[in-house]
Amino acid sequence: MRSWYYILSAFLVISFAAPAMASNAVTVKGSTTVLPIMQRAVEAFIAETGTPVAVSGGGSSNGIKALLDGTTDIAMASRKMKGKEIKLANSKDLKPVEHIIALDAVIPIVHPSNSISNLTSAQLKAIYEGKVTNWKEVGGADGKIIVISRDTSSGTYETWHKIIMKKARVFPGALLQASSGAVMQAVSKNKNAIAYDGIGYINSTVKPLSVDGVTGSATTAKDKSYPVARTLQIYTSAAPAPAANQLVEFILSPKGQDIVEQAGFIRR
Repeated sequence: MRSWYYILSAFLVISFAAPAMASNAVTVKGSTTVLPIMQRAVEAFIAETGTPVAVSGGGSSNGIKALLDGTTDIAMASRKMKGKEIKLANSKDLKPVEHIIALDAVIPIVHPSNSISNLTSAQLKAIYEGKVTNWKEVGGADGKIIVISRDTSSGTYETWHKIIMKKARVFPGALLQASSGAVMQAVSKNKNAIAYDGIGYINSTVKPLSVDGVTGSATTAKDKSYPVARTLQIYTSAAPAPAANQLVEFILSPKGQDIVEQAGFIRR
């Protein structure tokens, strides 16, 4: 029955069978980082309530834009709303409400064969600016560094851009990926690649690096000792539809927070 209700995709709006066309259907769009949490939460929510839910990725910026355009009930975001987005929302009398659903650590990742285990924030910035181009410059084997980044619609990109890049530009030679899953796949297939991704995506196909000697974990994200820690959130209007509000409350509940951990992220 699970596939009857929804088909999850990081890029496309989910296709639904007839029940999803009901007037109480909930639409959720946005961050591909938050997507695995939402996928599990929606599955459990549907099992409990029978309420149809449509979920799609596409990036934090696209999710927030959809909320402002009135084409989604809930926007998933791995970054905070920007001032200009809040101003636009208020001009439409939306009065967006933020709901923090999880904590995250954005982890630099390399191929498992890479000997590097730690990079400083300054080294990461230099790599992404294109100033450091060979692994031997940071203590690794001789080999051209293949730089992989999220695209600019991504909240993960925004976090990296603010904390690591100090708002400097990622150099034009970086390979841009449209989703967290695509980042993982690209790094797993290239021994000289480097990228970054949310902690919930990290698996044995890549090697996570520490930053400034601190390993990204639940503990270091909560105490903020890890340099690239952040919150994950969803946004609604001030007066969401009852079914959308029910889904938000479900994710914030103890059961919902258990789902956050099951997805590999950190409960709030």
